[in-house]
Amino acid sequence: MSHTLILGASGGIGAALMDACPGAVGLSRSGDGLDVTDEGALARLADGLAGPFERIINATGALVIDGAGPEKALSQITPQAMAAQFALNATGPALLLKHFAPLLPRQGRVVFASLSARVGSIGDNHLGGWYSYRAAKAAQNQVIRGAAIELARRNPDSIVVALHPGTVETGLTKAFVGNRPKVTPREAAANLLQVLDGLTPQDTGGFFDQKGLAIEW
Repeated sequence: MSHTLILGASGGIGAALMDACPGAVGLSRSGDGLDVTDEGALARLADGLAGPFERIINATGALVIDGAGPEKALSQITPQAMAAQFALNATGPALLLKHFAPLLPRQGRVVFASLSARVGSIGDNHLGGWYSYRAAKAAQNQVIRGAAIELARRNPDSIVVALHPGTVETGLTKAFVGNRPKVTPREAAANLLQVLDGLTPQDTGGFFDQKGLAIEW
């Protein structure tokens, strides 16, 4: 039995997490049809896994969807781009929880972690812009918070958290990182796993950065 399931295993961070977790089971869109906007596909994939998994990490997500990148002004918002962001970065994680969280054991320490982004923090938003991506990540954080409460009723030792991996050198961020400090996917994976190892059930429902520090909502 593998103890870890990586969702989004072919992306930059997902692939690095697979390398850092020997024996982990990985699912990806390219290799397995893991389409977080297709609930039927998610249900079939979840049903095909033996489980249980003591740790599930969601590494899916995108910043640019169908060529639509982050908005710099209100005038650039389109309903289509915003809907696509919510489908992938908010509804998607909710559906992953719906179908894959049942693979977590009902007793003992278990973890469901989902990659979010600091820009999804409302309290930490001092620059504006990026309306659709920010709003979708903020919505995901609320889903994580609610799921943490529900899963704790089933297993009081469960840990359900949102994680900010930092600025990582991947295709997702290449055009937007500028001169900001960044880490490789391998470094990001190591940081995230170290954070997860240090969390306790008292931390469930939280939002943490790559150093294990809590991020305000």
